[in-house]
Amino acid sequence: MNAPDTLDPRRVIGDILALHAHNGLLGQDMLLPVLHAIQDRLGFIPPDSVEGLAQIFNLSRAEVHGVITFYHYYKTTPPARCTVQVCRAEACQSMGGDALLSHVQQALGCDLHAHTTDGGFALEPVYCLGQCATAPAIMINDAVHARVTPARFDKLVAKVAAKAKEAA
Repeated sequence: MNAPDTLDPRRVIGDILALHAHNGLLGQDMLLPVLHAIQDRLGFIPPDSVEGLAQIFNLSRAEVHGVITFYHYYKTTPPARCTVQVCRAEACQSMGGDALLSHVQQALGCDLHAHTTDGGFALEPVYCLGQCATAPAIMINDAVHARVTPARFDKLVAKVAAKAKEAA
């Protein structure tokens, strides 16, 4: 996925539609592959694209909106720069995962399925990271971390935030 703020969503969607069009026709069966491609490229489905997609696929806006909101994979807001996932599986919960989640929510200032006010972090649940023997576990972007304590979480987030500042 490219950095969302460097892409023109209309152009990206137009390129995706052109790529998926066969002989100039896009059947309704192509809606999901097109939505996946948009999500993969932009990180979300822009709400203002629903009407155009509905026209192209000969569907109502409600039908396209219904598909987008039915599947949890699709997001309708730009992604945060960093995603924190806290394991909610039983092994992690039994090893302090609930307390860790409470700390993470307080430290980031947002609940599950939400972004921090600056858009820097998103907090999401995950239901197993395969680290049951070293619980509790989290994932920050693509990096899995095990035996995470509140203090270790704070250090990890500070490191990620510092890297983001350097990159900006």
